[in-house]
Amino acid sequence: MTTPWGRLALARHPEDPRDRLRAWDAADAYLLRHLAERELPLSGTVVVLGDRWGALVTALAAHRPARLEDGRPAQITDSWLGQEATRANLARNGVEPGSVRLLTTQDPPPGRVDVLLVRVPKSLALLEDQLLRLAPAVHAGTVVVGTSMVKEIHTSTLRLFERILGPTRTSLAEQKARLIFCAPDPSLERPANPWPYRYDLPDGLGPLSGRPVVNHAGVFCADRLDIGTRFFLGHLPRTRGARRVVDLGCGNGIVGTAVALADPGAEVLFTDESFQAVASAEATYKANGVPGHAEFRVGDGLAGVPDGSVDVVLNNPPFHSHQATTDATAWRMFTGARRALRPGGELWVVGNRHLGYHVKLRRLFGNGELVAGDRKFVVLKAVRRG
Repeated sequence: MTTPWGRLALARHPEDPRDRLRAWDAADAYLLRHLAERELPLSGTVVVLGDRWGALVTALAAHRPARLEDGRPAQITDSWLGQEATRANLARNGVEPGSVRLLTTQDPPPGRVDVLLVRVPKSLALLEDQLLRLAPAVHAGTVVVGTSMVKEIHTSTLRLFERILGPTRTSLAEQKARLIFCAPDPSLERPANPWPYRYDLPDGLGPLSGRPVVNHAGVFCADRLDIGTRFFLGHLPRTRGARRVVDLGCGNGIVGTAVALADPGAEVLFTDESFQAVASAEATYKANGVPGHAEFRVGDGLAGVPDGSVDVVLNNPPFHSHQATTDATAWRMFTGARRALRPGGELWVVGNRHLGYHVKLRRLFGNGELVAGDRKFVVLKAVRRG
């Protein structure tokens, strides 16, 4: 990426030479050009919210002697993969890791924010939650600039900035990207933060009917049970006798919680690359008072899980990476599951029918079975033979 201060080598995480998706886009470049051209004071506490692959903080930290008068930029992200990409990109460009404070959306935010740079997330709820958490630290002199591609900025996005921080306007578009400018108003009466959000499951789910679900902002379908998960809940395997079950890409954890309720003897691992998701899964599990043992892990799928140590993996894989449609995440999840499963262990997958996951499972496992299906979804099972 070419910045006003030089060129940076950037990559997503995990690195894949076949992946043509960049670790930055026109919105990142537009924001950096604006900071340089307007010579905005980047002093005090600089916070970068939602920096997807570390492009923004890497650019700022790489030119810290010239651009930052004091302090270190702080990155706040919901993505474990994004945080790992940031670490790798800092090292790739010769920047000391300590030059950036790496925070998650679950960490307490800085007590004072002098510059707030916002990479607008796909989730409006996550933006609401994070702006409300940061608002007490923002003052009248805080420089607030947001950025995203034009298709990602809506009237509702601007209204959130105005309702939580102060008067907001947008720039002209450049290369299909746009900037958001906000003038903080400390006297603004802000709404209470509605997150995390709790609801009870609907009737018709047997023992799960009326069970509580807890969702932190940004988790998929945070205010209701999504139809794919509902279909999956009706066709989960009987795990009696299974020692270790994984809810892979757990989201709010309702699938793993359902297994734990049905089989208190199973040890359930909830894992997701989203800090918000794993916090939601743990809250959902605890809200249901489930007996037995569970583990909650933020990371890249089943990385770090020993080979041949898992009996059942349950998976509803995403097929988007931000705005890009890709099957790379699903393929990584499937390959990780095959490695972690013991011989005879089973991977159960729910997905949209049109995604063709059965082809990938047969290629990887040498087998695949249709457990259930309707016009939109399928539940598939693959068994590790050896």
